[in-house]
Amino acid sequence: MDINKLIKALHPLERSVLPVLTTCTTLDDITRITLLKEVEVMRSVQWLQNKKIITVQEEVEEKLDLDTNGKKYRDEGLPERKLLKILKDKTLTIPQIKEKSNFSNDELNICIGILRKKAAIFIIKEKELVVKLSDRGKKLITKEMLEEQFLKKEFPISLKELKDEEKFAYTSLKKRKKIIKTILVKTKNIQLTDLGKKILDHGIESTDIIDKLTPQILKKGTWKHKDFRRYDVAINVPKTYSGKRHFINQAIKYVKRIWMDMGFKEMTGTLVQTSFWNFDALFTAQDHPVRDMQDTFFIKNPKLGKLPNKVIVEKVKKTHENGWTTGSKGWDYKWDVNEARKNVLRTHTTCLSARTIATLKENDLPGKFFSVGKCFRNETVDWSHLFELIQVEGIVVDPNANFRNLVGYLKEFFNKMGFEEVRIRPGYFPYTEPSAEVDVFHPVKKKWIELGGSGMFRPEVTKPLFEKTIPVLAWGLGLERSILDYYEIKDIRDIYKNDLKQLREVKLWLQ
Repeated sequence: MDINKLIKALHPLERSVLPVLTTCTTLDDITRITLLKEVEVMRSVQWLQNKKIITVQEEVEEKLDLDTNGKKYRDEGLPERKLLKILKDKTLTIPQIKEKSNFSNDELNICIGILRKKAAIFIIKEKELVVKLSDRGKKLITKEMLEEQFLKKEFPISLKELKDEEKFAYTSLKKRKKIIKTILVKTKNIQLTDLGKKILDHGIESTDIIDKLTPQILKKGTWKHKDFRRYDVAINVPKTYSGKRHFINQAIKYVKRIWMDMGFKEMTGTLVQTSFWNFDALFTAQDHPVRDMQDTFFIKNPKLGKLPNKVIVEKVKKTHENGWTTGSKGWDYKWDVNEARKNVLRTHTTCLSARTIATLKENDLPGKFFSVGKCFRNETVDWSHLFELIQVEGIVVDPNANFRNLVGYLKEFFNKMGFEEVRIRPGYFPYTEPSAEVDVFHPVKKKWIELGGSGMFRPEVTKPLFEKTIPVLAWGLGLERSILDYYEIKDIRDIYKNDLKQLREVKLWLQ
């Protein structure tokens, strides 16, 4: 290495610190001698270490420090000292001592116990228990106790440095609450390398090196015939993190872009929905297990919500009871309007699809709609399940739509999400027929993974909402499971743990 070039690259802080390293090996000593700020010394040490001019060894040592009560007793005196002063010329009962000292019961008991061990007091049983100073106690009034001497020491201190009397005082104090605590103190031992010694032998004092340009230097031309400090472009600098969206929001934005690029319009709606839209409009029976408390979050206040216009409600009611004109037999029970009015946290975003269909007219067709929104399930949280999740919902309302179109939309979406192989296999869902599961092939694990459900809405769903039976392609896909592999997350709970390190270092969503 060219020593001359290295010397020219030294920062003014490094030039201040380097000479004192022949006698100083700690940050505190360097700071004291150079009169630099601690942060300036730390920076220069880091830069010198990067240049291999010094070596830094970090040592961790256990030390003693004062806790909250220790600081209080150092400034105000130990409680036993206060008790000695109270008993100086008097013999007092326990209640009288409490009245004069304002000690708590615990504090008083500790004081009495300590002074009895020191043979400073004795307790006499008369009509009541009375406390009196002994001759040794009278001497202690004017003599400093070992514990008091110990509290006046300069903290933090090393346990190894304690003398025998100090160890006795420490042992006594550590039995009491919040007087002495143990802390870990990191110290850096700094040593010059052979390269560092050569640089000092060569000499680092120079008036011909300019560290920075100023208007005065340019104006007067004093930069001429001088060298500019060399900059080390390979130096280890702190990593910086740019501001960015949460990685989930990045993925959501991308998903929305996919559907909009395919001509879909976004559906939006509130997180709280009536059971009518969440269940009844989707032909879910009112006695279905999914509508129990163990599966759904019901809202306590307000407990009931408003239903849509009576025409739609009546059609849904008849469809449940006898099938209405859908060709179905319905569920063969008496439909309860109050059950339909119960408010819930939506268990899926399919309720938005039902509400959208109910607003469509003939001249709105064909129509394609999507939503990306939160839904809630009363499920036990584990590595693969959440009670709050994001569902990617989509419908295509088109008289000419068919199942092959559904397969095409799903494959196109998952291809754009980074999954090359997608398969659609038969499945069952209450409000679609035919129904299908959507799987993608995991290239690393070499197996198929289920990521959602799909199908074509049954007449019992579409006819009460749209006046007539019409083909409606529908799907509901889990966003979190779809992005786990991209972000290399193995536990689905880690997506929402809001770990600052994870949020800073996680890669951007680039597909």
